[in-house]
Amino acid sequence: MPRPDDPLLSGAFEPLRVEHDIATLEVEGVIPAGLHGVLYRIGPNPQFEPIQPYNPLQGDGMVHAFRIAGGRVSYRNRWVRTRQWRLERAAGRALFSTADPRLNDPAVAGEASDGVANTNILMHAGRLLALEEGHAPIAMRPGSLETLGPFDFAGVLPGPMTAHPKVDPLSGEMIAFANFPTRRFDGALALYVIDRAGEIAEAARIEGPWPAMVHDFAITASHVVFVVCPVTLSLERIRSGAPAIAWEPALGARVGVVARANLADGARWFDAHACMAWHMMNAFDDGGAIRIDLCEQAAPAFPTPDGRPNPDPLLQQRLARWTIDLGGGSLSVERLSETVCEYPRIDERRTGLPYRYGFVAAEGGPGTGDMSHRAIGRFDHETGALTLWRPGAGQAVSEPVFVAARPNAPEGVGWLLATVFDEASDASHLAVLDAERVDRGPLARARLGHRVPAGFHGSFAA
Repeated sequence: MPRPDDPLLSGAFEPLRVEHDIATLEVEGVIPAGLHGVLYRIGPNPQFEPIQPYNPLQGDGMVHAFRIAGGRVSYRNRWVRTRQWRLERAAGRALFSTADPRLNDPAVAGEASDGVANTNILMHAGRLLALEEGHAPIAMRPGSLETLGPFDFAGVLPGPMTAHPKVDPLSGEMIAFANFPTRRFDGALALYVIDRAGEIAEAARIEGPWPAMVHDFAITASHVVFVVCPVTLSLERIRSGAPAIAWEPALGARVGVVARANLADGARWFDAHACMAWHMMNAFDDGGAIRIDLCEQAAPAFPTPDGRPNPDPLLQQRLARWTIDLGGGSLSVERLSETVCEYPRIDERRTGLPYRYGFVAAEGGPGTGDMSHRAIGRFDHETGALTLWRPGAGQAVSEPVFVAARPNAPEGVGWLLATVFDEASDASHLAVLDAERVDRGPLARARLGHRVPAGFHGSFAA
């Protein structure tokens, strides 16, 4: 079947239709002696030509695992074998629409889906979980990448869970939330505390200001922070044929602060300006204030309720710091960098704590006329400097993932791992950068003979 003329199915985004097991990759340079573990990356990778129109947020998830040990790198990739994936594999064609369930093939009418598990992947309490915000996690076997199936924490998780849980580096707890936990468009959020043994120890319902798309959140040592933007969901619009998800800037945005010691008390809400915040870099308590660092977008790609699109330049994202004065009840905003960037990451030993360094994919992405990011950046919150590495023309980078040089290394001392796609050769490689000297380029590259399609997120497990 000829490929649809769709930029989200070609170039860096073209699906990979083969699963590989490669024992040893060709390495240029030297893999640092202290770098041991597995980089997991995940993203949409439809196994068959999708029913049009195609929405990559609902494409079949594929996991890519780079195992690093003794200066060598091996590689394995596997689809997440969800119920949807298995039904389509048996049929030999796409059955589920990625854009509108009303477009599903009649062969799956009434069939339930356990999601596509394509947004994030992480290890907690010895479990490897593939995540997307509309459903429960899918557990996978860390070595083989075998799909074990939906994971609901022994029946305690009643529905979906965020793709962006946060792990407290001090307690080992994983904090997670669910948007639309009851499948009602009432604005409610469910909040979960998962202990270091991997069991849900506490749950609470948080009343939100309106039914919104809430993709990410943040924690501090004492608080959970939600940024609710005016990207609303409406059953009434769905029934009338209007956009289900729409941009309503007149609502502004709201920031909800929940005390971790008293989840049942709910959130205290603060007014903010209209914007979209997909991803948080970090947040921390600072006396009577909370600092929240995030990538801020003036407007998202979602249309207004009457279907009008937002101008492309408004879709660009830039790093900002929001400060909440808990005593005075006010919120202030500071732009940290004028460089377009996304996918913010940190040294996760500082999650929820004061920190200095952040890492981003930069120079490209929504609103720039280039769907790919072309640089990896290290932001220094002390100096305000953003240091960039640009791999060169025709090279597209993934989100960077930080790995500490050793457990007790100072913050930011270690390596950044990212995949780089070469448009000319239609192949990717794993780049290993010195996180303190990002601009000097890779210490080593582990090369594949095929592409790793542009995806979303990843994590490292030692």
